[in-house]
Amino acid sequence: MAGGIRESGDDLVENHEINVTPFIDVMLVLLIIFMVAAPLATVDVNVDLPVSNATPAQRPDQPVWVTVKPDLTLALGNDDIPEGGLAAALAAATDNDREKRIFLRADKAVTYGDLMGVMNTLRETGYLKIALVGLETTAAAPGAVPAPTAAAPAAPAPAAQP
Repeated sequence: MAGGIRESGDDLVENHEINVTPFIDVMLVLLIIFMVAAPLATVDVNVDLPVSNATPAQRPDQPVWVTVKPDLTLALGNDDIPEGGLAAALAAATDNDREKRIFLRADKAVTYGDLMGVMNTLRETGYLKIALVGLETTAAAPGAVPAPTAAAPAAPAPAAQP
């Protein structure tokens, strides 16, 4: 019989120990998930982005990053694109979905004309939804340029007198 009848003389002893095994199991699963997901959330192309004070827009789950490097070579995500291969690389990355938004990043050293050349290439291939990417700043006055931060030189310590 699965259940039993307790007699009045039977007293169950209370257990004052905490079973932490389920807690440890959950924490280990979460640790593994974060260890796997963290490297996937970064882009490894080093670019010195200009600063913007505009409010950031919502980013999709799988953004398509096109990067213009200082030497004017292009990268799609983390992969370099051969010259003239932008259209084919974008078609493969977006499954020929011309309505997908392309996030365009450019190094500060890239001139405006070169950036417009890449944007014109994107338009010629049919991608009209282009978002420019920049660094976010803290709240500052409109039109204010963030001041560079530099440590002031320390004053020499006074010499000890005997």
